[in-house]
Amino acid sequence: MILQNEIWLITLLGLAAVTLGFIFVIAQAGKPTDSNRVQNTANAIRRWWFLALVVFGIGVTWATLKPFPIPDQHTPLKAAQVVNVVAHQWAWQLSRNQLEAGVPVEFRVTSADVNHGFAIYAPDERIVIQTQAMPGFTNKLLYTFRQPGTYRIRCLEYCGLEHHAMMAELEVVAAARGDQS
Repeated sequence: MILQNEIWLITLLGLAAVTLGFIFVIAQAGKPTDSNRVQNTANAIRRWWFLALVVFGIGVTWATLKPFPIPDQHTPLKAAQVVNVVAHQWAWQLSRNQLEAGVPVEFRVTSADVNHGFAIYAPDERIVIQTQAMPGFTNKLLYTFRQPGTYRIRCLEYCGLEHHAMMAELEVVAAARGDQS
């Protein structure tokens, strides 16, 4: 099993153990010590509220993790366009710098020297996607550019004296007429 997946599994098992602990404590605290009907009713209401919160929490967790934005890093992403990115102090090396809009792009991002922050800025200067560029590890990003234009790549992590000048550009062009559906 992959280390990252093992850590996720250990974390989820730990959260489950803590939740079971809370359920046990609440169940024990709800046991009546006398026959006071009001106290029993209050304990029953607390248990139902706790159960409702647990179910709600599981639902929210599932709903937010289902569309998880980070693709699986250990399988091919099957994108029609692939850009290999290598960060160097203080430049980006791209395997290609012209892409088609509307076609998924897989970015394979790594570093040749130190950690860098890989960010793609849209023509309106907002960040559209970002990841870390780390020596000895390749992060994969999957992104589909919707609008043609010039997109800038900048470093988001201070990497030395010329960090501010570490930029590159991607030209995103409209898809060829035969490719549109």
